[in-house]
Amino acid sequence: MSDLLRWSPFERRSPFELMEPFRRLFEGESEKSMIRVEEEVKDDVLTVRAELPGIDPEKDVDVSVSEGQLHIRAERREKTEQKDKGSYRSEFRYGSFFRSVPLPKGVKDEDIKATYKDGVLEVTAPVPQAAVETSPQKIQITRG
Repeated sequence: MSDLLRWSPFERRSPFELMEPFRRLFEGESEKSMIRVEEEVKDDVLTVRAELPGIDPEKDVDVSVSEGQLHIRAERREKTEQKDKGSYRSEFRYGSFFRSVPLPKGVKDEDIKATYKDGVLEVTAPVPQAAVETSPQKIQITRG
């Protein structure tokens, strides 16, 4: 009889592997669909950095702008295999990730630039200086 027919889920598995389904249940998968970002405005430039390790930016990442929002979408496909004497374990993970970040008023779509290096997507956009606020002006009311 082959090992495939006598396989038991409790043989040759670490306690961490056995706890994985419970971790997913309690942590929730929705957090994994969010891209972690860092936002900073410095010297009139908005910089958004997004963690996207192990992703090919040319094939798996889409950056777009609509209705004053910066949208980052990514897709990941992973496959892990573990081969031991008399056993084989394979796991596939697929997932889509997204994040929307509000842009400051006045940012022009054509000025937005994106680069990818060492697992970090960096999107920069010049932020127009805010209009100088003048002191409130009293308007005279006349009776008509």
